[in-house]
Amino acid sequence: MAGEWQTLTVDDIKAPGDRSIAIGPFGSRMKADVYVTAGVPVIRGTNISDTRALVGDFVFVSDRTADELRACNVYAGDLVFPHRGAIGQVAIVPTDSVGRYMLSTSLMKLTCDTQLVEPRFIFYFFRSPLGRHALLEHSSTVGTPGIGQPLTSLRSIRVPVPPLPEQRAIAHILGTLDDKIELNRRMNETLEAMSLALFKSWFVDFDPVRAKIESRDPGLPKTLADLFPSSFEDSEFGEIPRGWRLGTLGDVAEHPRRGVRPSEIGTQTPYIALEHMPMGRIALADWGYGDGLESNKFEFKRGEILFGKLRPYFHKVGVAPLNGVCSTDIVVIRPKTQSWFGFVLGHVSSVEFVDYTNAGSTGTKMPRTSWAEMVRYEVVLPPEPVAAAFSERIKAAVDRIIEAIHESRSLAELRDALLPKLISRELRVTDAEKFIGGRV
Repeated sequence: MAGEWQTLTVDDIKAPGDRSIAIGPFGSRMKADVYVTAGVPVIRGTNISDTRALVGDFVFVSDRTADELRACNVYAGDLVFPHRGAIGQVAIVPTDSVGRYMLSTSLMKLTCDTQLVEPRFIFYFFRSPLGRHALLEHSSTVGTPGIGQPLTSLRSIRVPVPPLPEQRAIAHILGTLDDKIELNRRMNETLEAMSLALFKSWFVDFDPVRAKIESRDPGLPKTLADLFPSSFEDSEFGEIPRGWRLGTLGDVAEHPRRGVRPSEIGTQTPYIALEHMPMGRIALADWGYGDGLESNKFEFKRGEILFGKLRPYFHKVGVAPLNGVCSTDIVVIRPKTQSWFGFVLGHVSSVEFVDYTNAGSTGTKMPRTSWAEMVRYEVVLPPEPVAAAFSERIKAAVDRIIEAIHESRSLAELRDALLPKLISRELRVTDAEKFIGGRV
């Protein structure tokens, strides 16, 4: 696109007013005791993702607290940066958000002058190597990483700024890739929720059995409905479907102890540690590589289940999306036969199982559970044909989740390759549009 690029400082592109650049409230104003169950959501470092989306669970403050700290309020289009901890990250408040958010104590904000710049373009600038370097340049790595004079440092950062139409075009190209990544993430969350709901219906609430007892349609094909009995029987667990039996997780699952020494791990071998595992999500979309690993690891295979045994209350449980190695603080679990895959996954990813492992964990500061504890978890075992029918359904959902993970990583790699080229004018917008055509 025609037009001259110019170099401006963040101070030049901020919106008019004294609240366009601000820092989160001091810790004494935002202690946990000011949080409420609902209200104005607080953006913390854990809510910043690899896309434009804000993710994870939010804490809230009351409208009164947000009003008292109005300079720390952020709205659609505002940029948010950590000034302590994960220096170099950036988030943008989504345009479809309703109302306002609050900054946490470790964040600062920038409200852009939209007559000069497109906020999404500035967001992508700070996502580029050039922008990240500008943020990191003013940080200290002594102790917890932090920026000594965060607002002064932010104001001084120099930004290459093309004409507004070109800014919008660049933001649109990169945003299209982020939109697809976010769509995949939401689809995976939906597939997980549906899978867990089906597990609860079949193996916790026994809904198909209750429907048959009450002469209701169980909502299943006849061949599948016929697998369920039409009555209950008494057990130590209370009533269970007739013909089912009490057992333990160890009856249907095992822990393949495939230890691997550092010398046996290739530099490009995928590596999953606890920090790569999200809380409460079975989709494992992040991993590193084996370069530089110095201690023994466990080998895992695609489709096996990984359970974080250190501080199990963090609820880090997921399905491996590829072959690789993992930290020994992760238990690798696989069903004894594939018929039991969905049943095993449903149990070990449940809140009840996580609570059980946490209650039996050892250690005060760094509690750990163990496979020996996990195998004793009591379950109600259905006949294998029921488990196999469930696994067939869950496997299809898990395969789609894994497919979306790999697609999103490819899109992220493409976005991250285009980003510095567009920001540095090495690649023209029209050429980038042709390059991504048909990929999203």
